[in-house]
Amino acid sequence: MGKGVKAAVIGGVFAVMVGGAGYGTYNVVNALSGDGGGGVASGKRTGTPDKDEVEETTAKFFAAWRAGAAAQAASYTNNDAAAEQLLGAFADDAHITDVKITPGTPRGTTVPYTVKAKVAYGGKSEPLSYKSRLKVVRGLSTGRALVDWQPSVVHPALKKDDTLVTEQSATPPIEAVGRDGTELTKEEYPSLGPVLDALRDKYGEKAGGSPGIELVIRHEGDGAPDTPLLTLAKGRPGRLTTTISPSAQAAAEKAVKRFAQSSVVAVKPSTGEVLAVANHRTDGFNAAFEGQAAPGSTMKIITAAMLIDNGVTSMNGPAPCPDTAVWQSQTFKNLTGMKADESATLANSFLRSCNTAFIKLIDEKPLTDASLAQEAEERFGLGQDNWKTGIASFDGSVPAVDGPDRAAGAIGQGQVQMSPLNMASVTATAITGAFRQPYLVSPELDGREPARARGLRSSTAAQLKQMMRLTATQGTAREAMAGLGGDIGAKTGSAEVDGNAESNSWFTGFRDDIAAAAMTEEGGHGGDAAGPIVAAVLRTGG
Repeated sequence: MGKGVKAAVIGGVFAVMVGGAGYGTYNVVNALSGDGGGGVASGKRTGTPDKDEVEETTAKFFAAWRAGAAAQAASYTNNDAAAEQLLGAFADDAHITDVKITPGTPRGTTVPYTVKAKVAYGGKSEPLSYKSRLKVVRGLSTGRALVDWQPSVVHPALKKDDTLVTEQSATPPIEAVGRDGTELTKEEYPSLGPVLDALRDKYGEKAGGSPGIELVIRHEGDGAPDTPLLTLAKGRPGRLTTTISPSAQAAAEKAVKRFAQSSVVAVKPSTGEVLAVANHRTDGFNAAFEGQAAPGSTMKIITAAMLIDNGVTSMNGPAPCPDTAVWQSQTFKNLTGMKADESATLANSFLRSCNTAFIKLIDEKPLTDASLAQEAEERFGLGQDNWKTGIASFDGSVPAVDGPDRAAGAIGQGQVQMSPLNMASVTATAITGAFRQPYLVSPELDGREPARARGLRSSTAAQLKQMMRLTATQGTAREAMAGLGGDIGAKTGSAEVDGNAESNSWFTGFRDDIAAAAMTEEGGHGGDAAGPIVAAVLRTGG
Protein backbone atom coordinates (compact mmCIF):
# COMPACT_ATOMS: atom_id res chain seq x y z
CA MET A 1 0.00 0.00 0.00
CA GLY A 2 1.25 3.45 -0.87
CA LYS A 3 2.45 5.24 2.22
CA GLY A 4 1.46 8.59 0.71
CA VAL A 5 -2.27 7.78 0.57
CA LYS A 6 -4.52 9.78 2.92
CA ALA A 7 -5.22 7.11 5.51
CA ALA A 8 -8.70 6.63 6.92
CA VAL A 9 -9.19 5.47 10.43
CA ILE A 10 -12.41 3.55 9.95
CA GLY A 11 -15.22 3.85 7.47
CA GLY A 12 -18.84 3.44 6.66
CA VAL A 13 -22.22 4.46 7.92
CA PHE A 14 -22.88 3.75 11.58
CA ALA A 15 -26.29 2.72 12.86
CA VAL A 16 -26.49 3.05 16.61
CA MET A 17 -28.62 0.39 18.25
CA VAL A 18 -30.22 2.31 21.09
CA GLY A 19 -32.53 1.17 23.82
CA GLY A 20 -30.18 -1.44 25.32
CA ALA A 21 -27.90 -1.42 28.31
CA GLY A 22 -29.65 1.44 30.06
CA TYR A 23 -29.48 3.80 27.10
CA GLY A 24 -33.15 4.53 26.59
CA THR A 25 -34.50 5.82 23.28
CA TYR A 26 -32.72 8.92 22.03
CA ASN A 27 -33.86 11.07 19.10
CA VAL A 28 -31.11 11.32 16.50
CA VAL A 29 -32.39 14.75 15.44
CA ASN A 30 -31.59 16.02 18.93
CA ALA A 31 -28.09 14.53 18.72
CA LEU A 32 -27.35 16.50 15.59
CA SER A 33 -29.09 19.73 16.51
CA GLY A 34 -26.04 21.31 18.09
CA ASP A 35 -27.34 21.34 21.64
CA GLY A 36 -24.15 19.70 22.83
CA GLY A 37 -21.73 21.18 20.28
CA GLY A 38 -18.79 23.38 21.18
CA GLY A 39 -20.51 25.91 23.40
CA VAL A 40 -19.88 26.41 27.09
CA ALA A 41 -22.62 24.92 29.22
CA SER A 42 -24.47 27.32 31.46
CA GLY A 43 -23.77 26.58 35.09
CA LYS A 44 -20.45 24.87 34.48
CA ARG A 45 -20.38 21.47 36.17
CA THR A 46 -17.47 19.81 37.95
CA GLY A 47 -16.52 16.37 39.16
CA THR A 48 -16.96 12.98 37.55
CA PRO A 49 -19.79 12.79 34.97
CA ASP A 50 -22.87 11.04 36.36
CA LYS A 51 -24.80 8.16 34.80
CA ASP A 52 -27.21 10.38 32.86
CA GLU A 53 -24.37 12.45 31.42
CA VAL A 54 -22.47 9.34 30.36
CA GLU A 55 -25.51 7.92 28.58
CA GLU A 56 -26.45 11.19 26.90
CA THR A 57 -22.92 12.02 25.72
CA THR A 58 -22.21 8.58 24.27
CA ALA A 59 -25.62 8.41 22.59
CA LYS A 60 -24.98 11.77 20.90
CA PHE A 61 -21.47 10.72 19.92
CA PHE A 62 -22.61 7.39 18.44
CA ALA A 63 -25.54 9.03 16.61
CA ALA A 64 -23.36 11.70 15.02
CA TRP A 65 -20.77 9.10 14.09
CA ARG A 66 -23.51 6.98 12.51
CA ALA A 67 -24.78 9.92 10.50
CA GLY A 68 -21.32 10.69 9.12
CA ALA A 69 -21.29 14.07 10.88
CA ALA A 70 -17.60 14.05 11.76
CA ALA A 71 -17.42 17.61 13.07
CA GLN A 72 -20.50 17.10 15.22
CA ALA A 73 -19.23 13.80 16.60
CA ALA A 74 -15.85 15.37 17.29
CA SER A 75 -17.51 18.13 19.27
CA TYR A 76 -18.56 15.52 21.83
CA THR A 77 -14.90 14.65 22.47
CA ASN A 78 -12.10 16.38 24.33
CA ASN A 79 -9.91 16.56 21.21
CA ASP A 80 -11.98 18.03 18.39
CA ALA A 81 -9.20 18.28 15.83
CA ALA A 82 -7.86 14.74 16.15
CA ALA A 83 -11.32 13.20 16.33
CA GLU A 84 -12.66 15.10 13.31
CA GLN A 85 -9.65 14.16 11.20
CA LEU A 86 -10.04 10.45 11.90
CA LEU A 87 -13.84 10.31 11.84
CA GLY A 88 -14.01 12.46 8.70
CA ALA A 89 -11.60 10.25 6.77
CA PHE A 90 -12.84 6.79 7.70
CA ALA A 91 -15.15 6.24 4.74
CA ASP A 92 -12.62 7.14 2.05
CA ASP A 93 -9.79 4.73 2.79
CA ALA A 94 -10.96 2.13 5.28
CA HIS A 95 -14.02 1.29 3.11
CA ILE A 96 -16.01 0.02 6.08
CA THR A 97 -19.78 0.15 5.55
CA ASP A 98 -23.08 -1.02 7.09
CA VAL A 99 -21.78 -0.38 10.56
CA LYS A 100 -23.86 -1.00 13.68
CA ILE A 101 -22.88 -0.27 17.29
CA THR A 102 -24.32 -2.16 20.22
CA PRO A 103 -23.53 -0.42 23.51
CA GLY A 104 -22.86 -2.58 26.54
CA THR A 105 -23.54 -1.88 30.18
CA PRO A 106 -21.61 1.20 31.35
CA ARG A 107 -19.11 0.63 34.14
CA GLY A 108 -19.00 3.99 35.80
CA THR A 109 -17.81 6.39 33.11
CA THR A 110 -16.53 3.61 30.81
CA VAL A 111 -18.83 2.33 28.09
CA PRO A 112 -18.06 -0.88 26.19
CA TYR A 113 -19.58 -1.48 22.76
CA THR A 114 -19.55 -3.96 19.90
CA VAL A 115 -19.07 -2.91 16.30
CA LYS A 116 -20.31 -5.04 13.40
CA ALA A 117 -19.71 -3.91 9.85
CA LYS A 118 -18.66 -4.85 6.33
CA VAL A 119 -15.39 -4.03 4.60
CA ALA A 120 -15.88 -3.60 0.85
CA TYR A 121 -13.19 -2.83 -1.73
CA GLY A 122 -12.47 -3.78 -5.33
CA GLY A 123 -15.56 -5.93 -5.66
CA LYS A 124 -14.66 -7.91 -2.55
CA SER A 125 -16.24 -7.72 0.88
CA GLU A 126 -15.88 -9.38 4.28
CA PRO A 127 -17.68 -8.96 7.61
CA LEU A 128 -15.84 -7.16 10.40
CA SER A 129 -16.64 -7.40 14.09
CA TYR A 130 -14.81 -6.11 17.13
CA LYS A 131 -15.30 -4.76 20.62
CA SER A 132 -13.98 -1.51 22.04
CA ARG A 133 -14.74 0.97 24.78
CA LEU A 134 -14.65 4.67 25.51
CA LYS A 135 -14.54 6.79 28.61
CA VAL A 136 -16.51 9.93 29.39
CA VAL A 137 -14.65 12.69 31.19
CA ARG A 138 -15.35 16.25 32.34
CA GLY A 139 -14.21 18.97 29.92
CA LEU A 140 -11.62 21.15 31.63
CA SER A 141 -12.76 24.44 30.12
CA THR A 142 -16.45 23.82 29.46
CA GLY A 143 -17.46 21.51 32.27
CA ARG A 144 -19.28 19.37 29.67
CA ALA A 145 -19.27 15.58 29.71
CA LEU A 146 -17.07 14.55 26.76
CA VAL A 147 -15.72 11.39 25.16
CA ASP A 148 -12.06 11.02 26.12
CA TRP A 149 -10.63 10.81 22.62
CA GLN A 150 -8.24 7.96 21.86
CA PRO A 151 -7.65 6.19 18.51
CA SER A 152 -8.85 3.02 20.25
CA VAL A 153 -12.35 4.55 20.35
CA VAL A 154 -12.51 3.67 16.65
CA HIS A 155 -10.72 0.31 16.87
CA PRO A 156 -9.04 -1.24 19.93
CA ALA A 157 -5.82 -2.00 18.06
CA LEU A 158 -5.22 1.60 17.01
CA LYS A 159 -2.61 3.68 18.82
CA LYS A 160 -1.33 7.20 18.39
CA ASP A 161 -0.67 8.06 14.72
CA ASP A 162 -2.20 4.76 13.55
CA THR A 163 -4.86 4.56 10.86
CA LEU A 164 -6.92 1.90 9.10
CA VAL A 165 -6.58 1.39 5.36
CA THR A 166 -8.16 -1.08 2.94
CA GLU A 167 -6.61 -1.56 -0.50
CA GLN A 168 -4.34 -3.85 -2.42
CA SER A 169 -1.52 -4.78 -0.09
CA ALA A 170 1.83 -3.11 -0.58
CA THR A 171 3.66 -6.41 -0.25
CA PRO A 172 2.55 -9.95 -1.05
CA PRO A 173 1.81 -12.27 1.84
CA ILE A 174 4.53 -14.67 2.90
CA GLU A 175 4.56 -18.17 4.22
CA ALA A 176 7.42 -17.96 6.65
CA VAL A 177 8.84 -21.37 7.50
CA GLY A 178 11.34 -22.55 10.06
CA ARG A 179 14.61 -24.31 9.42
CA ASP A 180 12.75 -27.64 9.17
CA GLY A 181 10.15 -26.35 6.68
CA THR A 182 7.36 -25.98 9.25
CA GLU A 183 5.18 -22.91 8.74
CA LEU A 184 5.50 -20.21 11.40
CA THR A 185 2.22 -18.48 12.22
CA LYS A 186 1.18 -15.74 14.63
CA GLU A 187 -1.48 -18.05 15.99
CA GLU A 188 0.99 -20.72 17.06
CA TYR A 189 3.85 -18.35 17.94
CA PRO A 190 2.17 -15.10 19.09
CA SER A 191 5.29 -13.12 19.92
CA LEU A 192 6.59 -13.72 16.39
CA GLY A 193 3.82 -11.43 15.11
CA PRO A 194 5.93 -8.25 14.77
CA VAL A 195 8.83 -10.32 13.39
CA LEU A 196 6.66 -11.91 10.70
CA ASP A 197 5.22 -8.48 9.80
CA ALA A 198 8.74 -7.11 9.46
CA LEU A 199 9.82 -10.07 7.31
CA ARG A 200 6.84 -9.59 5.03
CA ASP A 201 7.53 -5.88 4.71
CA LYS A 202 11.12 -6.50 3.68
CA TYR A 203 10.92 -9.78 1.77
CA GLY A 204 7.33 -10.00 0.51
CA GLU A 205 8.29 -9.09 -3.04
CA LYS A 206 11.48 -11.16 -3.02
CA ALA A 207 9.65 -14.28 -1.79
CA GLY A 208 7.74 -14.61 -5.05
CA GLY A 209 4.13 -14.07 -3.98
CA SER A 210 1.37 -11.82 -5.34
CA PRO A 211 -0.52 -9.20 -3.28
CA GLY A 212 -4.09 -9.49 -2.03
CA ILE A 213 -6.62 -6.99 -0.63
CA GLU A 214 -6.47 -6.29 3.09
CA LEU A 215 -7.64 -4.07 5.88
CA VAL A 216 -4.50 -3.10 7.77
CA ILE A 217 -3.32 -0.86 10.55
CA ARG A 218 -0.88 1.66 9.13
CA HIS A 219 1.64 2.94 11.65
CA GLU A 220 2.28 6.45 10.40
CA GLY A 221 4.21 7.58 13.45
CA ASP A 222 7.07 5.09 13.75
CA GLY A 223 7.30 3.73 10.19
CA ALA A 224 6.70 0.16 11.35
CA PRO A 225 5.30 -2.28 8.76
CA ASP A 226 1.53 -2.44 8.29
CA THR A 227 -0.32 -4.85 10.59
CA PRO A 228 -2.95 -6.89 8.68
CA LEU A 229 -6.38 -7.11 10.35
CA LEU A 230 -8.66 -8.63 7.71
CA THR A 231 -8.10 -10.27 4.31
CA LEU A 232 -10.70 -9.56 1.62
CA ALA A 233 -8.89 -11.35 -1.16
CA LYS A 234 -5.98 -13.66 -0.57
CA GLY A 235 -2.83 -13.05 -2.47
CA ARG A 236 -0.50 -15.87 -3.39
CA PRO A 237 2.01 -16.15 -0.54
CA GLY A 238 5.68 -16.39 -1.27
CA ARG A 239 7.69 -18.89 0.70
CA LEU A 240 10.37 -17.45 2.98
CA THR A 241 12.73 -19.76 4.81
CA THR A 242 13.98 -18.51 8.17
CA THR A 243 16.52 -19.89 10.62
CA ILE A 244 13.94 -20.36 13.39
CA SER A 245 13.79 -23.73 15.15
CA PRO A 246 10.10 -24.47 15.88
CA SER A 247 10.97 -26.46 18.99
CA ALA A 248 13.21 -23.71 20.39
CA GLN A 249 10.66 -21.05 19.44
CA ALA A 250 7.85 -22.94 21.18
CA ALA A 251 9.95 -23.22 24.33
CA ALA A 252 10.86 -19.53 24.16
CA GLU A 253 7.22 -18.49 23.76
CA LYS A 254 6.21 -20.52 26.80
CA ALA A 255 9.17 -19.42 28.91
CA VAL A 256 8.75 -15.64 28.47
CA LYS A 257 5.09 -15.83 29.48
CA ARG A 258 6.20 -16.70 33.01
CA PHE A 259 7.64 -13.23 33.56
CA ALA A 260 6.26 -9.85 32.49
CA GLN A 261 8.36 -7.64 30.23
CA SER A 262 10.69 -10.47 29.20
CA SER A 263 12.62 -11.18 26.01
CA VAL A 264 14.87 -14.00 24.84
CA VAL A 265 16.99 -14.89 21.81
CA ALA A 266 18.73 -18.15 20.94
CA VAL A 267 21.43 -18.55 18.29
CA LYS A 268 23.48 -21.37 16.84
CA PRO A 269 27.12 -20.50 17.68
CA SER A 270 28.62 -22.51 14.83
CA THR A 271 26.67 -20.53 12.18
CA GLY A 272 25.10 -17.41 13.70
CA GLU A 273 21.59 -18.58 12.81
CA VAL A 274 18.84 -17.25 15.09
CA LEU A 275 16.95 -20.23 16.49
CA ALA A 276 14.34 -18.40 18.56
CA VAL A 277 13.17 -14.87 19.35
CA ALA A 278 10.35 -14.21 21.79
CA ASN A 279 8.96 -11.28 23.75
CA HIS A 280 6.33 -10.98 26.46
CA ARG A 281 5.71 -7.25 26.65
CA THR A 282 2.75 -4.93 26.97
CA ASP A 283 4.00 -2.64 24.19
CA GLY A 284 4.58 -5.25 21.45
CA PHE A 285 8.17 -4.01 21.03
CA ASN A 286 10.74 -6.52 19.76
CA ALA A 287 13.09 -5.86 22.67
CA ALA A 288 14.81 -9.19 22.01
CA PHE A 289 16.37 -7.66 18.86
CA GLU A 290 16.02 -3.92 19.37
CA GLY A 291 16.19 -3.40 23.13
CA GLN A 292 18.83 -1.10 24.54
CA ALA A 293 19.57 -1.64 28.22
CA ALA A 294 22.50 -2.05 30.59
CA PRO A 295 23.33 -5.79 30.64
CA GLY A 296 24.71 -5.95 34.16
CA SER A 297 27.28 -8.61 34.97
CA THR A 298 26.76 -10.56 31.75
CA MET A 299 29.10 -7.85 30.43
CA LYS A 300 31.89 -9.46 32.46
CA ILE A 301 32.33 -11.94 29.61
CA ILE A 302 33.67 -9.11 27.45
CA THR A 303 35.55 -7.51 30.34
CA ALA A 304 37.23 -10.83 31.18
CA ALA A 305 38.21 -11.23 27.53
CA MET A 306 39.75 -7.75 27.61
CA LEU A 307 41.77 -8.59 30.73
CA ILE A 308 43.04 -11.85 29.24
CA ASP A 309 43.79 -10.44 25.76
CA ASN A 310 45.77 -7.56 27.26
CA GLY A 311 47.79 -9.78 29.57
CA VAL A 312 46.37 -8.26 32.76
CA THR A 313 45.45 -11.64 34.22
CA SER A 314 44.19 -15.07 33.20
CA MET A 315 41.54 -17.55 34.28
CA ASN A 316 43.81 -18.89 37.01
CA GLY A 317 45.55 -15.56 37.57
CA PRO A 318 44.84 -13.08 40.38
CA ALA A 319 41.58 -11.13 40.58
CA PRO A 320 41.18 -10.14 44.26
CA CYS A 321 37.60 -9.61 45.45
CA PRO A 322 37.50 -7.01 48.27
CA ASP A 323 34.28 -5.71 49.81
CA THR A 324 34.58 -2.38 48.00
CA ALA A 325 36.55 -0.82 45.17
CA VAL A 326 37.07 2.90 44.58
CA TRP A 327 37.48 4.26 41.08
CA GLN A 328 38.04 8.01 40.68
CA SER A 329 36.22 8.84 43.93
CA GLN A 330 33.25 6.53 43.26
CA THR A 331 32.83 3.48 45.50
CA PHE A 332 31.55 0.21 44.04
CA LYS A 333 30.25 -2.71 46.07
CA ASN A 334 29.35 -6.34 45.59
CA LEU A 335 25.97 -7.98 46.04
CA THR A 336 24.89 -8.19 49.66
CA GLY A 337 26.30 -11.25 51.37
CA MET A 338 29.25 -11.84 49.05
CA LYS A 339 32.34 -12.82 51.04
CA ALA A 340 35.54 -10.92 50.29
CA ASP A 341 38.44 -12.97 48.95
CA GLU A 342 41.77 -11.20 48.41
CA SER A 343 43.31 -14.36 46.97
CA ALA A 344 40.59 -15.00 44.38
CA THR A 345 41.43 -15.96 40.81
CA LEU A 346 39.65 -14.48 37.78
CA ALA A 347 37.66 -17.70 37.43
CA ASN A 348 36.52 -17.51 41.03
CA SER A 349 35.56 -13.83 40.85
CA PHE A 350 33.78 -14.50 37.54
CA LEU A 351 31.70 -17.43 38.80
CA ARG A 352 30.71 -15.49 41.94
CA SER A 353 30.18 -12.30 39.86
CA CYS A 354 32.42 -10.14 42.04
CA ASN A 355 32.12 -6.51 40.88
CA THR A 356 35.11 -5.19 42.80
CA ALA A 357 37.53 -7.68 41.25
CA PHE A 358 36.83 -6.41 37.75
CA ILE A 359 36.88 -2.75 38.75
CA LYS A 360 40.22 -3.05 40.54
CA LEU A 361 41.81 -4.57 37.42
CA ILE A 362 40.68 -2.04 34.80
CA ASP A 363 43.38 0.50 35.65
CA GLU A 364 46.18 -2.00 35.06
CA LYS A 365 48.54 -1.28 32.18
CA PRO A 366 48.20 -1.39 29.20
CA LEU A 367 44.44 -0.78 29.58
CA THR A 368 43.05 2.62 28.56
CA ASP A 369 39.67 4.32 28.44
CA ALA A 370 39.16 2.80 24.98
CA SER A 371 40.19 -0.79 25.76
CA LEU A 372 36.72 -2.16 26.56
CA ALA A 373 35.19 -0.50 23.51
CA GLN A 374 37.94 -1.92 21.30
CA GLU A 375 37.46 -5.41 22.72
CA ALA A 376 33.69 -5.23 22.11
CA GLU A 377 34.04 -3.95 18.56
CA GLU A 378 37.08 -5.79 17.27
CA ARG A 379 36.58 -9.15 18.98
CA PHE A 380 32.80 -9.41 19.49
CA GLY A 381 31.54 -7.36 16.51
CA LEU A 382 29.53 -4.95 18.67
CA GLY A 383 28.80 -1.25 18.46
CA GLN A 384 29.55 -0.56 14.79
CA ASP A 385 25.95 -0.26 13.51
CA ASN A 386 26.51 -2.78 10.74
CA TRP A 387 24.60 -5.92 11.70
CA LYS A 388 22.25 -7.12 8.96
CA THR A 389 20.10 -9.76 10.60
CA GLY A 390 17.21 -9.59 8.11
CA ILE A 391 15.05 -7.28 10.26
CA ALA A 392 15.72 -4.25 12.44
CA SER A 393 18.14 -4.93 15.28
CA PHE A 394 20.42 -3.10 17.70
CA ASP A 395 24.15 -3.78 17.45
CA GLY A 396 25.06 -3.01 21.06
CA SER A 397 26.94 0.02 22.35
CA VAL A 398 30.15 0.04 24.39
CA PRO A 399 31.51 3.58 24.13
CA ALA A 400 35.02 4.60 25.12
CA VAL A 401 34.50 6.62 28.31
CA ASP A 402 36.49 8.00 31.20
CA GLY A 403 35.65 8.79 34.79
CA PRO A 404 33.28 6.61 36.84
CA ASP A 405 31.53 5.34 33.71
CA ARG A 406 34.67 3.47 32.71
CA ALA A 407 34.43 1.40 35.89
CA ALA A 408 30.66 1.05 35.63
CA GLY A 409 30.98 -0.19 32.05
CA ALA A 410 33.23 -3.05 33.13
CA ILE A 411 30.33 -4.50 35.12
CA GLY A 412 27.63 -3.74 32.54
CA GLN A 413 26.36 -0.44 33.91
CA GLY A 414 27.08 3.16 32.96
CA GLN A 415 26.74 3.82 29.25
CA VAL A 416 26.92 0.21 28.05
CA GLN A 417 23.76 -0.88 26.21
CA MET A 418 22.82 -4.34 24.93
CA SER A 419 19.90 -6.42 23.71
CA PRO A 420 19.33 -10.13 24.36
CA LEU A 421 20.41 -10.70 20.74
CA ASN A 422 23.72 -9.00 21.45
CA MET A 423 24.38 -11.05 24.57
CA ALA A 424 23.46 -14.34 22.88
CA SER A 425 26.02 -13.42 20.21
CA VAL A 426 28.60 -12.53 22.89
CA THR A 427 28.22 -16.01 24.38
CA ALA A 428 28.46 -17.62 20.93
CA THR A 429 31.69 -15.71 20.24
CA ALA A 430 33.10 -16.49 23.67
CA ILE A 431 32.68 -20.26 23.33
CA THR A 432 33.73 -20.62 19.68
CA GLY A 433 36.29 -17.82 19.40
CA ALA A 434 34.67 -16.67 16.15
CA PHE A 435 32.23 -13.80 15.66
CA ARG A 436 29.44 -14.92 13.38
CA GLN A 437 26.89 -12.15 12.97
CA PRO A 438 23.44 -13.47 13.93
CA TYR A 439 20.86 -13.63 11.14
CA LEU A 440 17.21 -14.60 10.79
CA VAL A 441 17.10 -14.84 6.99
CA SER A 442 19.99 -16.07 4.87
CA PRO A 443 22.12 -13.21 3.50
CA GLU A 444 22.07 -15.03 0.16
CA LEU A 445 18.42 -14.08 -0.33
CA ASP A 446 19.17 -10.39 -0.81
CA GLY A 447 22.96 -10.20 -1.00
CA ARG A 448 23.43 -8.69 2.47
CA GLU A 449 27.01 -8.46 3.64
CA PRO A 450 27.17 -9.56 7.30
CA ALA A 451 29.27 -7.70 9.84
CA ARG A 452 32.78 -8.95 10.47
CA ALA A 453 35.10 -8.99 13.49
CA ARG A 454 38.46 -10.55 14.39
CA GLY A 455 37.07 -12.85 17.02
CA LEU A 456 39.09 -14.21 19.93
CA ARG A 457 42.36 -16.06 20.26
CA SER A 458 41.73 -19.73 20.86
CA SER A 459 43.33 -19.55 24.30
CA THR A 460 41.05 -16.66 25.34
CA ALA A 461 37.95 -18.46 24.10
CA ALA A 462 38.97 -21.63 25.94
CA GLN A 463 39.32 -19.72 29.21
CA LEU A 464 36.02 -17.89 28.80
CA LYS A 465 34.20 -21.11 28.02
CA GLN A 466 35.68 -22.83 31.08
CA MET A 467 34.75 -19.91 33.35
CA MET A 468 31.20 -20.02 32.05
CA ARG A 469 31.11 -23.78 32.68
CA LEU A 470 32.18 -23.20 36.27
CA THR A 471 29.55 -20.50 36.70
CA ALA A 472 26.84 -22.90 35.51
CA THR A 473 27.95 -25.75 37.76
CA GLN A 474 29.43 -24.02 40.82
CA GLY A 475 28.55 -20.33 40.63
CA THR A 476 25.65 -17.91 40.44
CA ALA A 477 24.01 -19.73 37.50
CA ARG A 478 24.02 -23.13 39.18
CA GLU A 479 20.37 -23.17 40.26
CA ALA A 480 18.97 -21.99 36.94
CA MET A 481 21.07 -24.46 34.92
CA ALA A 482 20.44 -27.45 37.19
CA GLY A 483 19.37 -30.58 35.35
CA LEU A 484 20.76 -29.59 31.96
CA GLY A 485 23.02 -32.19 30.39
CA GLY A 486 25.71 -31.77 27.77
CA ASP A 487 28.39 -29.09 27.68
CA ILE A 488 26.86 -26.14 29.56
CA GLY A 489 27.97 -22.71 30.71
CA ALA A 490 26.38 -19.43 31.76
CA LYS A 491 26.74 -15.94 33.21
CA THR A 492 24.25 -14.06 35.36
CA GLY A 493 23.63 -10.35 35.52
CA SER A 494 21.48 -7.80 37.28
CA ALA A 495 21.38 -4.19 36.15
CA GLU A 496 20.16 -1.35 38.31
CA VAL A 497 17.92 1.22 36.62
CA ASP A 498 17.19 4.63 38.17
CA GLY A 499 13.64 4.80 39.43
CA ASN A 500 13.04 1.03 39.43
CA ALA A 501 12.46 -0.84 42.67
CA GLU A 502 14.08 -3.99 41.29
CA SER A 503 17.07 -4.47 39.02
CA ASN A 504 16.68 -5.88 35.51
CA SER A 505 17.40 -9.60 35.38
CA TRP A 506 19.92 -10.77 32.72
CA PHE A 507 21.18 -14.24 31.94
CA THR A 508 23.13 -15.77 29.09
CA GLY A 509 24.24 -19.34 28.63
CA PHE A 510 25.06 -22.17 26.27
CA ARG A 511 24.41 -25.85 25.89
CA ASP A 512 26.41 -27.62 23.18
CA ASP A 513 25.69 -25.72 19.91
CA ILE A 514 22.99 -23.37 21.19
CA ALA A 515 23.49 -20.07 23.01
CA ALA A 516 20.73 -17.94 24.49
CA ALA A 517 20.28 -14.72 26.41
CA ALA A 518 17.26 -13.21 28.16
CA MET A 519 16.30 -10.04 29.96
CA THR A 520 13.37 -9.40 32.30
CA GLU A 521 12.65 -5.83 33.31
CA GLU A 522 12.66 -5.49 37.12
CA GLY A 523 13.13 -9.26 37.38
CA GLY A 524 15.74 -9.07 40.15
CA HIS A 525 18.89 -11.21 40.13
CA GLY A 526 19.93 -12.88 36.88
CA GLY A 527 19.03 -16.34 38.03
CA ASP A 528 15.59 -15.36 39.30
CA ALA A 529 13.75 -14.62 36.05
CA ALA A 530 16.02 -14.49 33.00
CA GLY A 531 17.83 -17.67 34.11
CA PRO A 532 14.82 -19.99 33.94
CA ILE A 533 13.87 -18.52 30.56
CA VAL A 534 17.29 -19.26 29.07
CA ALA A 535 17.43 -22.73 30.62
CA ALA A 536 14.04 -23.62 29.11
CA VAL A 537 15.25 -22.70 25.64
CA LEU A 538 18.60 -24.46 26.04
CA ARG A 539 16.76 -27.59 27.15
CA THR A 540 15.33 -28.01 23.63
CA GLY A 541 18.82 -28.40 22.19
CA GLY A 542 17.91 -26.18 19.25
